[in-house]
Amino acid sequence: MSTELIVAIVAMTAAMVFYSVAVWSEQIAGVLQPWHLTLFWIGLACDTTGTTLMSRIAGAFRFDLHGVAGLAAIVLMLVHAIWATVVLARKQEGARARFHRFSVHVWALWMVPFVSGIVMVALAGR
Repeated sequence: MSTELIVAIVAMTAAMVFYSVAVWSEQIAGVLQPWHLTLFWIGLACDTTGTTLMSRIAGAFRFDLHGVAGLAAIVLMLVHAIWATVVLARKQEGARARFHRFSVHVWALWMVPFVSGIVMVALAGR
């Protein structure tokens, strides 16, 4: 296994951990906290790193379920992190309390390319 692949796998796994902890702790708390925002940005950075490395290993972007869902997930994660930044900067309690309604949907979409990537590798190894 190449070093580049190992780094990509670690980055994607870290993205899953950071993003999941941020989203689900935000869901439990019911209100967006500054540390959730930090984890959103770290998760996005890890995901972007892992995705970039995986695309380079694969040779190109693929227009299949995995590729399109992955691109959509990164865009939504970016929108999500920017929106969270704005919500916290404006210090509007109502917006902070409502923000978590969107988070779980972004996380669920993000899980599609994460899981499909694992499934694709598992099926290719058969």
